[in-house]
Amino acid sequence: MYFCINSFALSGLSVLPVSVEADISDGLPVMDLVGYLGSEVKEARERVRTALKNSGFTIPVKRITINVSPASVRKQGTAFDLPIALSMMVCMDLIDRNALRDCCVMGELSLNGDIQGITGVLPRVLKAKEMGYSACFVPVQNAAEGAMVDGISVYGVDSLLGMYAHFSGEAVIEPVKADLDLILKNAVDKTDEDFSDIRGQPLIKRCMKIAAAGLHNLLMIGPPGAGKTMAASRVAGILPPLSGEECLELTKIYSVAGLLPECGMILKRPVVSPHHTCTPQALAGGGSIPRPGAVSLAHKAVLFLDELPEFKKEALEILRQPLEEKKVHIARASANYTYPADFLLIAAMNPCRCGYYPDMTRCSCSARDVKNYISRISGPLMDRIDLCIEVGEISYDELSGTKADELQENGESLVEESSADILRDVMAARERQEFRFSKEDISVNSGMSSSMVMKYCQLGRRENLLLKEAFKRLNMSARAYHRTLKVARTIADLEDSDRISEKHLYEAISMKLPDKTYGNMGG
Repeated sequence: MYFCINSFALSGLSVLPVSVEADISDGLPVMDLVGYLGSEVKEARERVRTALKNSGFTIPVKRITINVSPASVRKQGTAFDLPIALSMMVCMDLIDRNALRDCCVMGELSLNGDIQGITGVLPRVLKAKEMGYSACFVPVQNAAEGAMVDGISVYGVDSLLGMYAHFSGEAVIEPVKADLDLILKNAVDKTDEDFSDIRGQPLIKRCMKIAAAGLHNLLMIGPPGAGKTMAASRVAGILPPLSGEECLELTKIYSVAGLLPECGMILKRPVVSPHHTCTPQALAGGGSIPRPGAVSLAHKAVLFLDELPEFKKEALEILRQPLEEKKVHIARASANYTYPADFLLIAAMNPCRCGYYPDMTRCSCSARDVKNYISRISGPLMDRIDLCIEVGEISYDELSGTKADELQENGESLVEESSADILRDVMAARERQEFRFSKEDISVNSGMSSSMVMKYCQLGRRENLLLKEAFKRLNMSARAYHRTLKVARTIADLEDSDRISEKHLYEAISMKLPDKTYGNMGG
């Protein structure tokens, strides 16, 4: 007897339809698996046989052939255990073959017949909906992420016996329901981290606001304890909430990487902060079976690189492609993989190895040491960073609150801007950008092409003279010129201004670190 069940294979974030065919016929009692299979799929033979036996089902003493087609595509992972077992159960007349028509199945089996969770369920369910299937049977652990897809019934199953009871009518399993828009609307940010916790450092807060408003990459240079890491950990709280489409995009990546939380979906923009000892493969993605790296896990979110010069040079240079193309390509002999990598880069570093340059009363580094330390950041990478600021140390009066008390005594007040206040300004600036780019394929200022910069960042005579002088003095590249205009456009949007004025340009130019302090930065 023959039967075929629909399933899917993953290739990066791409999903390929797969047919799991079973044939039970007379012959020597053997079970063969064919179809260009990885080691995990080949091992399914023993898992399926043992799971069926321990679930109380008797496997006939006949020749069993399982084909996972198409044979031209290599199949990896454990998601084919369940479809193999179900196709055999249909051939054994335990399940009505009509019950699985227009359905797809995926899941891993344990030896006692329980169904274990797998990675990459969301992209598989999205593909099933696209292909017109009416239902998907997935492990109960993955049901929440599968239910995020509208227009297809998703059933969470926990064991072979449970599936047998469902198809025999003894204990029918109900499809899992989820309203993604409602879930996102009711998602509560439980973090206690707020920008109002940061005493002083108005420049950091201002730059964070500009970075969030226009998605501009930011580098902070300053001594230890200045608040760089503290500010970066709070930047996700001033970014607009995830839309339904962005939530699906991000959840797909985390699903493939096997990093989804218990709720089965990513509801908040994460701040991905890899350690400076991470390998280029961990940053960009890779492995024998390529998995998303940190740059893809930060898609539509924040990538924070602390101690930037301490990262391996090879790892830092990998950032150049995703910063420009918003995606990362991984080439393997068997296939090429592409992962999205549209992230906001926030980086922090000390000005020298000891951390205190240019305070020569505490800095123990020579001029050569400082230059060598700074030059670990290449010029091409620095050219892709829109905002670069020098962060000063916080004073005792600011940290202790003495300054606020003094202002209060004089009838003034010092109110630290909260994340909610900053987010309100960011959202207003984003609305202006969305209206401006309604007929373009971008939504934020940082995404403007050169032609768009010329169209949307036109300057008056005085502004042109100012930028021309800065171009000469700072020895700007063409990329730096365009990025300065993009930042100025964002600053104008934050002030609800239709035109870029001199003060907007001054502020944008001041956030490109001058060479006189650190020599040839990134040279």
